[in-house]
Amino acid sequence: MTKIAITDYTFPDLSIEEAILRPEKIEVVSFKEKRPPAELIGLVRDADAVIAQFAPVNAEVVNAMTRAKAIVRYGIGYDNVDTKAARERGIPVCNVPDYCIDEVADHTLAFVLASTRQVVPNALHLREGKWGLATPLSAMASLKHLTVGIVGFGRIGREVVKRLLAFKTRVLVFDPVVAADEIAKAGAVAAASFEELLAQSDIVSPHCPSTPKTKQLFNAAAFAKMKPGSIFINVGRGDLADSAEVTAALQSGRLAGAALDVFDPEPIPVDHPIRKMPNVILAAHIASASPPAVKALRESAARTALLAVRGETLPNVVNGVPSKR
Repeated sequence: MTKIAITDYTFPDLSIEEAILRPEKIEVVSFKEKRPPAELIGLVRDADAVIAQFAPVNAEVVNAMTRAKAIVRYGIGYDNVDTKAARERGIPVCNVPDYCIDEVADHTLAFVLASTRQVVPNALHLREGKWGLATPLSAMASLKHLTVGIVGFGRIGREVVKRLLAFKTRVLVFDPVVAADEIAKAGAVAAASFEELLAQSDIVSPHCPSTPKTKQLFNAAAFAKMKPGSIFINVGRGDLADSAEVTAALQSGRLAGAALDVFDPEPIPVDHPIRKMPNVILAAHIASASPPAVKALRESAARTALLAVRGETLPNVVNGVPSKR
């Protein structure tokens, strides 16, 4: 019997996937919680396709696959999958690039507004029975008077820019693979360099994938180049920033605040000092969440896996393996 393995999932069940795969006489096997590589090997060994959410599909796991025609990632990013090992084995890796674009862009703007209008401190202030401003007047800002720096001009970055422009914000964009005139046509200003964007921006928000070049892009050197009193937003990938340096920049006052939906590691350790900082807004990697987005994600992943076991052309192959085998 044809088998599709799902390494892990955060949904209540797999009814959406099973509704697509079971009528095709495909067996679905899975773990619920994220497991270490050693435990994944037995699950994926004889699977005809593999769907992964957060579990580490490393080289050891990939090389244990004897029948897999594709590895499909629930989501846009695929940094938890060893794409090189999969390429060497001739296994296509596919993502879902149009997932949660509006949700993450909305969440970015929510973080920007919450930070500049001090929404959380003022709500807590009233809850404690107090009245008036909870923070100094200087912490209250209007987006019309700020420059926001966006690193990465992909699908989500572009949507964030659109939203910011509606608030009359000056938006700087740095993306080394996008032409300056394309950024200008979108109403933003192309930064000549990453350093220029850091130096000029009151708020910085990365929207780039996690790659060897972008991991810990926001490190001690980067924070030192940011404007004193600026704000750091991250709804992309936790490892885009050095978590220890984010914490240090907040503690030193170099950063006036941060709003983070992602962190490294996740979950954030219970005793981590960033959990108790009053100038930090935290969320548990939920920026992508909405019922329509999650439904579409799950359907897309299941249908891509189905195409793979049928030997049909695959969409969104990210590791250079021919999409039809």
